Amino acid sequence: MGKTVESYRIALEDEIRRWKGFEKALRAEDREAFKALMDACRSYASAGSNATQPILFEPMVISILLAQQKKINQLEKALYAAQRASTN
Repeated sequence: MGKTVESYRIALEDEIRRWKGFEKALRAEDREAFKALMDACRSYASAGSNATQPILFEPMVISILLAQQKKINQLEKALYAAQRASTN
């Protein structure tokens, strides 16, 4: 019998734990940002598990980029709305 592959969520938490030394070396504000990035990875764990990528870090990075892009889109919409409101 072959070895079963652990679930993506378990593998993700293992990977995040491996970065604990890096996280601990960060300043407090950077540590907060790092935790937010790891939370972004957790938010897209279902999509990451469906990606079936052999390298766990790849769906993690895409999850982080997706979360950041969503935030950029929200900020652009808010900025555009504020600009429109100030010209009226």
